[in-house]
Amino acid sequence: MEALLLNYGAEWLNLLVRWLHLITGIAWIGASFYFVWLDNSIRPPKPGSDLEKAGVSGELWAVHGGGFYNPQKYLVAPKQLPEELHWFKWEAYSTWLSGFALLFIVYYFNASAMMVDKSVADITGTQAVLIGLGTLVAGWIVYDLLCKSPLGQRDGLLGIVMFVLIVAAAWGLSKFLGGRAAYIHVGAMIGTVMVGNVLMQIIPGQRKLVDAMKGGKSPDPIYGKRAKQRSVHNNYFTLPVLFIMISNHYAMTYNHPHNWLVLAGIMAAGVLIRHFFNLKHKGQIAWGYPAAGVALLAVVAFAIAPKPAAKPAAGAPAVDTAKIMPVIEQRCATCHSDKPTQNGFATAPAGVMLHTPDLVRQNAARVYQQTVQLKSMPIGNLTNMTDEERALVAQWYEAGAK
Repeated sequence: MEALLLNYGAEWLNLLVRWLHLITGIAWIGASFYFVWLDNSIRPPKPGSDLEKAGVSGELWAVHGGGFYNPQKYLVAPKQLPEELHWFKWEAYSTWLSGFALLFIVYYFNASAMMVDKSVADITGTQAVLIGLGTLVAGWIVYDLLCKSPLGQRDGLLGIVMFVLIVAAAWGLSKFLGGRAAYIHVGAMIGTVMVGNVLMQIIPGQRKLVDAMKGGKSPDPIYGKRAKQRSVHNNYFTLPVLFIMISNHYAMTYNHPHNWLVLAGIMAAGVLIRHFFNLKHKGQIAWGYPAAGVALLAVVAFAIAPKPAAKPAAGAPAVDTAKIMPVIEQRCATCHSDKPTQNGFATAPAGVMLHTPDLVRQNAARVYQQTVQLKSMPIGNLTNMTDEERALVAQWYEAGAK
């Protein structure tokens, strides 16, 4: 009873923190998208106008929510600091903190089940957690050093190098962690880079601008340029991170033998599509970018399409539900039942229950897909389902799941 209540409490904690992460993520990404759009959409004031004389580099008129807005951007800073100045930082901090908490709740507290896959690497849960944490730290350090190096002055080349390094990290993680955990740590690494940009570069740079004005000095424009560069980087990171946030629902991607390559293709598609919108905000329509992104997704979808299981040999005895029930009970129903016995689960994942023959037949297609085609279940093969048992399930399904 105590374990059941503990698992139930953990599920509520998971729900609430995940909800918070989603809310704060929407706020952060929404602000990022808006300001990149604004930056690319403002138009310079007329030569000799009062706005130009005041140091305004661009302005925009917009209508929204029943009102008209006239945002203006200064080349460096206004001549006089306004009494009230809004900062955009807590959206980023709250998103990262809630995401990091979710890493602990979902993955680190039950690392042996959620991160370790013995068919990938024979490591302990503690080792898996250390690998995950190390990736977050190393990712930020390498990225920040690259930005501060001469390479940081060449945005296009820097973007290519960073993409290669992220794919290399995905490949390395796929050699030690289960596919689902590998994916989420690539996303967490990128998310850490993004919040590091806000915490270590964007906000400090903005503070230097404000402090200079408060001290009666002329602000150095270099801080604004550095902040803008990191902000643009965050904008391109966004779509890959959003995919990774939902990737745990799609075992066909993270459970593929070349899951790191699958992730590379999907991330590249996201970057291409994001680039199209960034150009569009500037008035440049380049349909080749989204077309290339969609084509890349199509190639990935074709490459990872499941292959049909081999037909049983002629004359092979029929396999009915009664014959596979011992396998299902031992390998699957420990989690997928009305009363899960596997530690860490208070209710059946995704509401799928397999503790009776009728329920198994009802979910036949899902059982076949997850255990035979994708081999994504049992998660991390925690209950050690064998290839022979998977073949038995395949014979049962191909025979009509009777």
